[in-house]
Amino acid sequence: MDFYSTVAAISTPQYPGGIAVIRISGEDAFDIADKVFKSVSGVPLSNCDGYTVHFGHAYISNSISDTVLATVFRAPKSYTGENVVELSCHGGVYLSKQLLQALYEAGATPAENGEFTKRAFLNGKLDLTEAEAVMDMISAESNTALAMASKQLSGALSEKISSAKGAIVSVLAEITAFVDFPDEDAVTLTAESLIDELTQVEKILSKLISTFDDGAVLRNGVNTVLCGKPNVGKSTLMNLLSGSEKSIVTDIPGTTRDIVEETVRVGEILLKLADTAGIRDTDDTVEAIGVKRAVDRISDARLVIGIFDSSRPADVNDKMLIDAVKKSGGSSIAVLNKTDLPTELDSEFILGAFDRIVYLSAINGSGIDELASAVNELMLTDTSNVGEAAISARHLSLVKKAHTHTQYAKQALESGMPLDMSTSDLSLAADALAEITGELITEEILDEVFSKFCVGK
Repeated sequence: MDFYSTVAAISTPQYPGGIAVIRISGEDAFDIADKVFKSVSGVPLSNCDGYTVHFGHAYISNSISDTVLATVFRAPKSYTGENVVELSCHGGVYLSKQLLQALYEAGATPAENGEFTKRAFLNGKLDLTEAEAVMDMISAESNTALAMASKQLSGALSEKISSAKGAIVSVLAEITAFVDFPDEDAVTLTAESLIDELTQVEKILSKLISTFDDGAVLRNGVNTVLCGKPNVGKSTLMNLLSGSEKSIVTDIPGTTRDIVEETVRVGEILLKLADTAGIRDTDDTVEAIGVKRAVDRISDARLVIGIFDSSRPADVNDKMLIDAVKKSGGSSIAVLNKTDLPTELDSEFILGAFDRIVYLSAINGSGIDELASAVNELMLTDTSNVGEAAISARHLSLVKKAHTHTQYAKQALESGMPLDMSTSDLSLAADALAEITGELITEEILDEVFSKFCVGK
């Protein structure tokens, strides 16, 4: 990225719509926009105040292409901290691309993935955790995931990281001052007081580590398998959860021979759902391949939803499913389907094989709330974390590193070693936390973080 260039990109989805917004950011944003946009007032954007909107026309190859609104933001009071112009035109895909091309010809360069947010970070408008939260806001698919991203964007995670780092730096400063100026008249520094401070840091870091699993579930969803013998209602439940006819539903055994996949939201959790072939002993070569794939998926899934027909007694095919679930390492829910019919299945048959049992009728939707509650209970380890800022995979390794070096420093103090023997570990712990917020960062890490963004954000 050329930090000194002026960049432009379409910031709205490139599909036909009501409007399209093209963002221009950089020192020359006003001059470049003035080559393409002419306001009806005749006043150039370079002479306009910030936080003002101007009506006019956009020109492509010296001909009027569209009526446009131009919004002016002057540095440093903009999203990126630079001069910014946003052109809002009619939302035609071809039109917006032509207008963007006119801006390139006027001197703008194409923005890279996440470059506007990257510039906001580099210009001190956001720290790195807040910048990462921008993408989480965009990709959130539930109220809880949105609340979690909003908390992080507002600085909740940064505050916790900074609190831990501040305490570590304080201990480091106390030790350094005590060692460097031993004859100064000051309160005697004891290992016990420093140990107490580091114990509080450990608690903060441990709590942050505990948010990772729930955060990953809410951000990324859960790999989930729907499985059971033929005609128990797997495909009907798949269609109920997805709200569409994703799977073929018939009374003919073996209809689903391959895996049908869909991402659905159950309660506040995204399930990356796979509807598998009915598990049974079969001589059909093609169907047997589907059954094997179903069993393989069960072994790899984080959540297995095993479906049983409550209107029929259990048989050997139900036993095959139970055996496969017992060998899996994930969580499991037994769904006793067809509760709208008289019950013939003895639920004792499946007790002990599954973590939860839910009674449901996929044909009329009764019991779906109970299924959502079971998913929530199994997938979220600490409901007090729900809706709070949670660390990501990038943060996790750094928080663990900080936690480990804080423990080493504390152990050195507890063993009676000289106070300054703990300073190296304290410095490493502080540096790890500084890397999370971006106070200590490399270009490679920045490129990795912002490569996950869309162009235009």
